[in-house]
Amino acid sequence: MRIAIPVKGNKGLEEEIETHFGRAQYYIFVDIEDNQIKDYKTIETPFLQHGPGDIPNWLNNNNAHVVISRGMGRRAVDFFNELGIKVFMGINGKVRDIVDKFINDNLVSASWDCGKEGDCEEHS
Repeated sequence: MRIAIPVKGNKGLEEEIETHFGRAQYYIFVDIEDNQIKDYKTIETPFLQHGPGDIPNWLNNNNAHVVISRGMGRRAVDFFNELGIKVFMGINGKVRDIVDKFINDNLVSASWDCGKEGDCEEHS
């Protein structure tokens, strides 16, 4: 399984998640196998500007099964749903901690009530 997470820089698993997936300069792709991190790579986003669906399609083309972000708009969530990519929103912290929570089934996604930026305290 491959997880895509928008990140602030290129520090690998120690990097912090970016506030909004559409503004991220980098994405880290984390491959999970047998409930462990098997591999990861950080890729610079190929878009200086993007249109509707560009990032979901790019993540899909990079074989992402799950996208984890702090916040995103409803339209982006709809694109991911159409592509069969599971979305977790309202998530905060370092990539390693986020992935550990995901692996251990402790990652709680925010509802849309938290808003576009995923600002619910209980999901951090």
